[in-house]
Amino acid sequence: MSTPIFSQPAWSDQQRATFYYQMAAVQKDEVLGVILALFLGSFGLHHFYLKQNGLGILYLLLFWTGIPAFIGFIEAFFMPARVRNFNAQQAAYIAASLGPAQGSAGATAIVVTCPSCRAAIAPGSKFCSGCGTAAVS
Repeated sequence: MSTPIFSQPAWSDQQRATFYYQMAAVQKDEVLGVILALFLGSFGLHHFYLKQNGLGILYLLLFWTGIPAFIGFIEAFFMPARVRNFNAQQAAYIAASLGPAQGSAGATAIVVTCPSCRAAIAPGSKFCSGCGTAAVS
């Protein structure tokens, strides 16, 4: 059994609501990422979707060769993990920007490792960014 990702029982309702509001604004959808990679991968839209603008521009410059279309098809299989990793990074950033729980001198974070690959699981993530295993809450 693993412990919770981050111990946040002392977060106020305001902090929790702020976290969920900001997370809903930046969270990406796995299915949309796969669809973009499959059908518009030759133009690099799946990279723009995950805010990887450099790769998106490279795909746009080379779309006429057909190489980005082939690579986009292959990348469609890896998009769910990439989207989960992006969402985990965003959740960690938002949680860190909210600071410690109100009323606590120093909330200690409990870091959890994945039972499958032993990688650290980012705070607020539902899946391991290394192997995709569901995080135990």
